[in-house]
Amino acid sequence: MINFFYAYQPLIDFFLLNAGFALSQYIVLRAGVFSIATVGIVSIGAYSAAIVMKSLGLSIWIAAPFSALVGLAVGLLLSVPLARLRGPYQAIATLAFVQIVAAVALYAEPLTGGALGMNDIPKQVSTLGLVFALAFVLYILGSLSRSRIGAIFDALRQDEAVAGSLGISISFHHALAFALSGAIAGLFGALQAGYIYSIEPHQYGFVMLTMTLAAVILGGRRSIWGPVVGAAIMTFLPEIARPLAENRLLLNGLLLVVVIIFLPRGVVDGLIALVRRRRTSAVTWPAESSKEVRT
Repeated sequence: MINFFYAYQPLIDFFLLNAGFALSQYIVLRAGVFSIATVGIVSIGAYSAAIVMKSLGLSIWIAAPFSALVGLAVGLLLSVPLARLRGPYQAIATLAFVQIVAAVALYAEPLTGGALGMNDIPKQVSTLGLVFALAFVLYILGSLSRSRIGAIFDALRQDEAVAGSLGISISFHHALAFALSGAIAGLFGALQAGYIYSIEPHQYGFVMLTMTLAAVILGGRRSIWGPVVGAAIMTFLPEIARPLAENRLLLNGLLLVVVIIFLPRGVVDGLIALVRRRRTSAVTWPAESSKEVRT
């Protein structure tokens, strides 16, 4: 068992990081905001942590909360111009934000290292640290899901007009979703920088963006475990499909299409809905049978 863990430890670590990125994306989608800005904020969190660690010699456990605060601030600032946009317009605007962040990271060479990126970042993040960070975020989001805010996020996602007519402040709760998403993205961006020694602008591009979105779509955006399961699929499936060589990406695409067709809510949300339907039918069937016997 120990040998198995050491053999697959890097893959497990990348799964933990991907789960954190997916949870950051999940929280805005759950609130009905079609934002794909997560990757850009992850990049900001990673670079801010790397700069603090290399320039000031601070520990990752100081740099990571700092990056989370930076991500939170960026999320709040981003929510202001996006307050009047909806649907695909939000997606296009946040995609533009990701491209702007990538361009700044590429051309601000004195600060970010340019195309070569930042190297020799002290590795101070272990598997245990990633597990602790993911567990902390899951606890916060789980508590949030069971609270009034979680119910409001669900209402906004299902029908924003109806939620507004009930007196819910749409702009405030969208800003809250952006802030939470930014804090999680900044935190895990910092942890990534403290784990992989070096970062460069092309890491935070289209590939990472599609993987993060796919993890939420595959897992589901209602339960907090949906993005975690989706991240597990997107992380471990290419390793399982290694014998397929260059066709592994084709398998990822086929799996995504199959899930969208047969489990449109995602794997976790779809299975939860299926179990609830079976329980409901199991409860109603004896009741109907007893009525027939009485008649």
